[in-house]
Amino acid sequence: MRALHLRDSFGLDHLHLVDVPEPEPGPGEVRVRLRAASLNYRDLLMVGGLYNPRQPLPLVPLSDGVGIIDAVGPGVAGALLGERVAGCFAQGWLDGLPDRTTLGQTLGGPLPGVAQEAVVLRSNGVVSVPAHLTDVEAATLPCAALTAWTALHEHGHVQPGQTVLVQGTGGVALFALQFARQAGARVIATSGSPDKADRLRALGAAEVLDHRTEPQWGRRVREWTGGAGVDHVVEVGGGNTLAESLRAVRPGGHVALIGVLGGATADVSLLPIVMNAVRVQGVLVGHRAAFQRMMATLGLGGMRPVVDSVWPWTQARDALGHLRGAGHFGKVCLAFDGATR
Repeated sequence: MRALHLRDSFGLDHLHLVDVPEPEPGPGEVRVRLRAASLNYRDLLMVGGLYNPRQPLPLVPLSDGVGIIDAVGPGVAGALLGERVAGCFAQGWLDGLPDRTTLGQTLGGPLPGVAQEAVVLRSNGVVSVPAHLTDVEAATLPCAALTAWTALHEHGHVQPGQTVLVQGTGGVALFALQFARQAGARVIATSGSPDKADRLRALGAAEVLDHRTEPQWGRRVREWTGGAGVDHVVEVGGGNTLAESLRAVRPGGHVALIGVLGGATADVSLLPIVMNAVRVQGVLVGHRAAFQRMMATLGLGGMRPVVDSVWPWTQARDALGHLRGAGHFGKVCLAFDGATR
């Protein structure tokens, strides 16, 4: 079979399509024949050697994929054969709080990822996907969707009538917008593009502000909430946006710290956190039990992910370059042979 290998050096130019032996599932494992995959900013960092410079090579990158179980190992129920599943990002994190061991069992580094025609996963490291979604749509769920779900539902316990602030138009932000609206919350969004602002409103954002023309947007958000501040912030910018998020959130509010798109360090006063009793919660995707709860909700509600573009999986290098350009709206995806779009 074929796989994409990051061979002896980091960088997009070192991604190569190679022939490798077909993997066989061992005890407690299943083999998933890939149908589609999606890209995350983490994949760019991993391929570039910025996420973990000590990552052993070669590596099969990419963490998010969906496919059909076509083989099971000893001790695994044969009923799983033919089931369409998505792999859990952290293969060993089933529920509750993580530990260092489970956080070291993530797909696309250090474990082999899904940029290959078939992958072997733990039988309890996969989750069935909703029938109404195409393969490409379902492939967007393991990281971006679950991160947004964990931020708003598992940690934030978002309620109808609350206000949620989301940043930008990447996968996490758009899933957070959709989950918040599904829960009956009002959404305020930031964007640096007038065209994208119109699309955010079409998805249900009540207000959209341009962070480029209004860099101190935290004050404007407070004005739009009558001076109170938002209940939840889905913070993906990191160092460049955290200070404004702390201005935007209400006393006793919740900031879900997810991304570092604007930098991994911040010169931020801690006083607003302390004096306003703000809860800042780090979010690293989520566990399998949350993934199952999210899938059940998606199946009942019929929500569909926002897909920016679909590339042949063998063109993952070009697709990652498109992601790096930051012009996308929603998820950048890859299709394998036979994928439904």
